[in-house]
Amino acid sequence: MQLRYGFRLYPDAAQQTALARAFGCARVVFNDAVRAREDARKAQQPLPTAGQLSRKLITEAKQTAGRSWLGEVSAVVLQQSLRDAEAAYRNFFASLKGTRKGPRLGAPRYKSRKDHRQSIRFTANARWKITDSGRLDLPKIGAVKVKWSRSLPAVPSSVTVIKDPAGRYFASFVIETDPAADATALPDASPDSSVGIDLGLTHFAVLDDGTKIDSPRFLRRAEKKLKKAQRELSRKQKGSKNREKARLKVARAHAAVADARKEFCHQLSTRIIRENQTVAVENLSVAGLARTQVAKSVHDAGWSMFVNMLEYKAKRYGRTFVQIGRFEPTTRTCSACGHLDTPKPLHVREWDCPACGAQHDRDINAAKNVKAAGQRGSSLWSTGKTNPPAPPGARHGVKKQEATESLTDRRAA
Repeated sequence: MQLRYGFRLYPDAAQQTALARAFGCARVVFNDAVRAREDARKAQQPLPTAGQLSRKLITEAKQTAGRSWLGEVSAVVLQQSLRDAEAAYRNFFASLKGTRKGPRLGAPRYKSRKDHRQSIRFTANARWKITDSGRLDLPKIGAVKVKWSRSLPAVPSSVTVIKDPAGRYFASFVIETDPAADATALPDASPDSSVGIDLGLTHFAVLDDGTKIDSPRFLRRAEKKLKKAQRELSRKQKGSKNREKARLKVARAHAAVADARKEFCHQLSTRIIRENQTVAVENLSVAGLARTQVAKSVHDAGWSMFVNMLEYKAKRYGRTFVQIGRFEPTTRTCSACGHLDTPKPLHVREWDCPACGAQHDRDINAAKNVKAAGQRGSSLWSTGKTNPPAPPGARHGVKKQEATESLTDRRAA
């Protein structure tokens, strides 16, 4: 499988200027491609092909006075920008036809020079390389210093240089991993080891064995600092250098929160995959829950990121990853006898089964039912398929309650 390995770059002043030039040229070529297609559409003419755009917008444009500076950057960067425009249009047309899964996409838009996230891509034919001293040698940019946090498991097929809103530079390598090497990277887990995970807000995750993992709430803890930085930004004059300094301060504060959340999800998902052969988790409607009163807490939790990490790590290391339907009544089903009780309001954290008398913690009971459903395989579906239909006769209010029953008590924002 293909994976991305990201490393921090530290270009010097001259290299930053060269990267800014490359970012700008790639943006101009992308916008020229979008403009050429829009002009053809308005004139009711056939859309230009990729070859025609490459010849007109790159090869011939370099010979003109208005676009002669395109020759100052690597031609591969410009070609990859055209490929990105082509991919954007393919996704747009596939979305219109209904052949592309996910939300409907709009037509490609022009890129702005004021966008704070910029990127360029170098493929193998760009003749970039990693020098013996550990630097990343890029054509017409130079040998850039790299902070290697780990070694690359294979020869990368391409590298993408990214500048994020916080002003940091990164190199993202595409690696084709070896399945045999991945299988031995983690110790073999017991074939019978499995875990059911119930996600929430008060506790980020509750495992079926009773383990409760507290929610870090990275955004909530950083709100005071973010509020102060945002207030300072709003007081700066637009277009001034002080405003740009304040904007970078806000972006770095947000980047620190995002990095901490990502690191937490990586460590927890790796530990769970290492210790278990089968991982079962509930499929939550995060987009729907993000429209409720607890939207900020839902976004701060990072459930989708965590579940995606579990999925790709399970695939990489030979584990089994399953998701149960979001309408499965995991909270109100007794994990001891299987009795289906009435819906439970969110403030009910413990309840007794009227059939067998078992006492249940709401979240632990849900995690046990998630694990049992994963073992049965009765309500599982392959990841990537559409969600299973709602139970026959289910009322809208009941479905909404079942979709939100994994949430804990609402707390004040």
